[in-house]
Amino acid sequence: MNHEVNEVEVDVIYKELKAAANRTADWRERLRAVQELGKIDNPKALDVLKNRMMNDPVYKVQEAAYQELKEAGEDVQKPARRQEELVKGLTKMLVRIKKSLPAGHSYEEFKEKLKKMRSDVYDTYEGDKGDEFDKWLEEKWASLRTSQQK
Repeated sequence: MNHEVNEVEVDVIYKELKAAANRTADWRERLRAVQELGKIDNPKALDVLKNRMMNDPVYKVQEAAYQELKEAGEDVQKPARRQEELVKGLTKMLVRIKKSLPAGHSYEEFKEKLKKMRSDVYDTYEGDKGDEFDKWLEEKWASLRTSQQK
C-alpha cells in the first residue's frame, strides 16, 4: 500500500515540476524545477529534462537539464550555446515598445515597459545575459531607431 502512495505522490510532484519547468516567464522557476526533476524517480521526468535541455531559451536552464540527465546516467551531449537571437523579431518588438513611450523617455521607463508588456522576453534575456543584462538592454535601447528621432 505504501508503495502505491509513493507512486501517486511522485506523480503529483512530477506534474507540478513539469508545469514549473514549462513556465515561459520565469527562468529561475524553470531552473529550480529542472534541478528537482532530476531528483525524482519518474521516467517522464527525463523527457521533460531532455526537452528543457534542447529547447529552453536560457542556457543556464539547458545546462542544468544536461547535468541532471548525465547524473541520471543518460547518454546526452552538452547543448551548444545559441548564437542567434533567443526571441525571433526582438528588434522589431523593442522598437514598438520604444515608440509607445513619449519622446525623451528614460532607459528605466523603457525597461519597465518591456518588463510589463513582455515579461517572457525580459525574463529570457535576463537569464541569458546574467550580470550583463542591464548593459546589454541599455545598449539595445540606445541603438533603436524610431520615427520619433530626428
